[in-house]
Amino acid sequence: MMDRLREGVNSIAVKIILSLIILSFVFAGVGSYIVGGTNNVAAQVGNVEISRGDFEQAYQNERNRMQAQLGDYFSNLLADQNYVESFRKSVLDRMVDDALLEQHAQTLGLRVGDAQVRELMLAMPQFQVDGKFDSEVYQAGLRRAGFSPESFAQYLRRQLVRNQLVSATQASDFSLPGEVNAQSKLIMQTREVKTITLALADFAQKVELSEDEISEYYTQNPDRYTRPEQVKVAYIELSAEALKQGITIDDAQAQAYYQANLDKFSSEEQREVSHILVQGDDQAKAQAILDELNAGADFATLAEEKSDDLGSSDVGGSLGLIERGTMDPMFEEAAFALKNPGDVTGLVKSDFGYHIIKLDALKDAVAKPFADVVATIKQEMRDQQAVDQYYELQSELEKVAFEYPDSLDDAANAINATIQTTDFISQVDAPELLKSQAVIQAILSPEVKDDGLNSEVIEVAPEHVIVVRVEDARDETVLPLEDVREQVVAQLSKVKGEQNAIELAETIVAELKAGNQAVLAENGLAFGDVENVDRGSHLADVVFAMTKPVDGKVEYAQAKVFNGDVAVVELLSVSDMFTTQYNDQIAEQMIQMNAQQDLSGLISILRKTTDIEYFDVAQ
Repeated sequence: MMDRLREGVNSIAVKIILSLIILSFVFAGVGSYIVGGTNNVAAQVGNVEISRGDFEQAYQNERNRMQAQLGDYFSNLLADQNYVESFRKSVLDRMVDDALLEQHAQTLGLRVGDAQVRELMLAMPQFQVDGKFDSEVYQAGLRRAGFSPESFAQYLRRQLVRNQLVSATQASDFSLPGEVNAQSKLIMQTREVKTITLALADFAQKVELSEDEISEYYTQNPDRYTRPEQVKVAYIELSAEALKQGITIDDAQAQAYYQANLDKFSSEEQREVSHILVQGDDQAKAQAILDELNAGADFATLAEEKSDDLGSSDVGGSLGLIERGTMDPMFEEAAFALKNPGDVTGLVKSDFGYHIIKLDALKDAVAKPFADVVATIKQEMRDQQAVDQYYELQSELEKVAFEYPDSLDDAANAINATIQTTDFISQVDAPELLKSQAVIQAILSPEVKDDGLNSEVIEVAPEHVIVVRVEDARDETVLPLEDVREQVVAQLSKVKGEQNAIELAETIVAELKAGNQAVLAENGLAFGDVENVDRGSHLADVVFAMTKPVDGKVEYAQAKVFNGDVAVVELLSVSDMFTTQYNDQIAEQMIQMNAQQDLSGLISILRKTTDIEYFDVAQ
């Protein structure tokens, strides 16, 4: 196959076609730059753009946070494309809100000084060791998060400015003692009740159904007793993961791989560097500092006194160990051009300003011992060999399944696979492997379901494919009453039992309100013990909506219990007794709620008065 591809690529016709395709890409790319396309913009907030890269980073961070909190439950949510779109939109909404607040803060003239940024940075526990700021931990943390020292300082500055506005907006809220006491009374109020529970199961068990009622209910609810379209499916699967189980790598093979790929098992060359940063375009200031260094001034002292890098100036400008691919490209090129410890660059211009870089120490690349990496090597070799086998077998599977479409036998023999079969299944109860949309579409396609042909090779996961065929099929149908009689009787008994329980509860409540206590004995019922019900009770919605008893009289109502049972409730009294021991917490909660409403109101106004445009961010 590869030979045919190479021959084709060398033909004149193919070269002409490829040239036209490449030109179309070139002009499309140039055109997008000329017209200033929005491919890299997730949202436009006034004159500020939220880049797609920043959005994707924020989305991934929030996704990781939710995954850590919710685990498999969140993974299941992500299987729903509608949820994913809503989740991504919520992340972008928060970024838009932040941008609105930042712009409003700038309009109000709010500013944050370098000292505040430095103080926050040095106090962050993520960068501390034994309670003290650690430069190496700081640098490593920034690299993991994709920040440079300069961009991180800018990020903190924006956060602080935004927090200034939020604090100013929220700090004006307060709560009055009368409000707190009223809220306390509502929260702490309890009600004394007695209840009678009418168990739904008991009522359902007592229901007597006629054949006409059963037949009528069955006829009126055909959807409940409809068997969906079903098929019997045969399939074969091929996966690289399964192929790994049959691959063994010995030590000699691993040793040969180690020697041939020694650079893969060596640490990156690292350099310990310090720098002095002059932010912006003040080249004259940077040159003056460089002149002082050339005249013999101490690098660390100048860094402490004059560097604009808040994270490193306190430690003589030290950035600790760096490696390639972690710093600004211009900075990195200059730093790795230094040869000997003590060497200092000239002025290095980056997006953040001018740097003067000093090489403090070199750490050469070091190969890890074979014994430390032999397990990793064997796993890599096993993985690679499995992938190679997988693609060879996939190509064979595609060919044989297509050439012999009336059976899976030849395809299974070609890749040494076992044909799996199912009983009659629908989309709802299909095995997990067959539930993907691509597989369902293939199974229900006319070629596979009606003509009985093999499907195409379908990818169900990376390096995991299947071929399916339909062995038998039966249409959607309403099952005969005799086949579902037990279900019909159970469901109708439950419906009529609930109706009977509600009717009895309504009768009892009406009679009790009329003063007829004998209705309880007539139905063999009695109220239970007195209970204290607070607002956390499952009966709270009904109980706290009942009229407060007056002059020793009681009130009655019916309620639906969470498990479907019906309850008759007798309200004896309302207790307004409360203490002030929780007033401080309640007052704080009220202030927080009011403050959040104020902030939401401000954001709502800013959204209405600012031009905001969302671009397509669905994935």
